[in-house]
Amino acid sequence: MKIRINGIDCEAQPGEFILDVARRNNIYIPTLCHHDAFAGEARCRLCIVEVVERGRSRVVTSCVYPVAGEIEVATDTEKIRSLRKTLLMLLLARTPQNETIKKLAREYGVTEVARFESDPQEECILCNLCVRACEQLGAGAIYAVNRGVTKKVATLFEEPAEECIGCAACAAICPTGAIKVLEKEGKRIIWNREFEMVPCSNCGRPFATAEQLAFYRARLKVAPDRYGGDRLCENCRQKRAAELASLMSPARLR
Repeated sequence: MKIRINGIDCEAQPGEFILDVARRNNIYIPTLCHHDAFAGEARCRLCIVEVVERGRSRVVTSCVYPVAGEIEVATDTEKIRSLRKTLLMLLLARTPQNETIKKLAREYGVTEVARFESDPQEECILCNLCVRACEQLGAGAIYAVNRGVTKKVATLFEEPAEECIGCAACAAICPTGAIKVLEKEGKRIIWNREFEMVPCSNCGRPFATAEQLAFYRARLKVAPDRYGGDRLCENCRQKRAAELASLMSPARLR
């Protein structure tokens, strides 16, 4: 079926979310809590758009609004910009020094509001992506704890979590860089826990924690001595894969 976004006809599948259709057609809709690896949660609400369906207009959250028929979508109307400004004002009040939020706020002409108290050290917007990444990975080391204004993401009792494998997937997926990872002298520190880093068998660069590699081996059921016991970083894995592909090319096999 066809839907119209900002006057552009776009092909959409029944049940497909508006945000996905827009992105496929290079139409920009701002997001913070959305990631292609997970289903939308509509937490930040920045991806709101106006939808006209059967003659009626309403504001919807594009990351969780499925296409069910022909609709018209507007992503940057005066009404939508006004609502986004309010959302960004609240996010800026929560994370006044975060560069990602400050950049978005500048795009919408938002400045800090003096009446809101804020913690200059706070950078988390409670998007829940880090928690979901940890859950999907199977570690389950971090949670959303407390309620209301004291809600935050933390390990259990804010103690070093035994379940944490130090993979830093939570930090990699965080849209605001709120989760800090320190790597120094072959060690990685995250969530108040220190991990020994394992060097790459090829280039010697520390690239993962011992707990992380053991976790992956157990989950994938791969013996430690498989592939000659090599432990390769991402760059070296790609190089080796390219070398193998070259060796197996038809020109080499003639």
